[in-house]
Amino acid sequence: MRLTATTDFERVKAAYLDVIENTPDFAKDVRWIYGLHPSDAIIRSYIENGEMYVWQEDGEIAAVAAVAMRQSEDYEIVSWAEPLENDEVATLHLLAVRPKYQGRSLAGRILQEALEIAKRHGKKALRLDTLTSNLRAKHIYESAGFTYRGKYRNYAANLGMVDFLYYEKQL
Repeated sequence: MRLTATTDFERVKAAYLDVIENTPDFAKDVRWIYGLHPSDAIIRSYIENGEMYVWQEDGEIAAVAAVAMRQSEDYEIVSWAEPLENDEVATLHLLAVRPKYQGRSLAGRILQEALEIAKRHGKKALRLDTLTSNLRAKHIYESAGFTYRGKYRNYAANLGMVDFLYYEKQL
């Protein structure tokens, strides 16, 4: 997995569009709407902050994910195993595997890479969330050893107020 550069923006955007448009049941389970979530501004922000990563195979982006070196204030509502300051935590966002590469356990490998990135930055936990409808992500996170920390209602730009499942792994 490698960190992206600003020159990667169009390729990263194309990868997200491929996932959104061509993954079976994506609209029902994950419910991303490009332009709302994710958006050009969100992707550019992660790239500019040095937080967007890609997994490449044969020179092509196979998967994408953002590993932020903090948690946002909306994560403060969760009953985490240990109360940590926002800057003591890394959060994983926008994990997506392109349809051509699905079924190869890439998501699990990306989670392991994200854990290593968080450790290298001295973080004490890696946290993430998913919609309650995203059963595939729930299974992947639990199989990778992440602990379920609860279901909480939060705002999503593409959906309004919706229930999210929150997970963490202590480092």
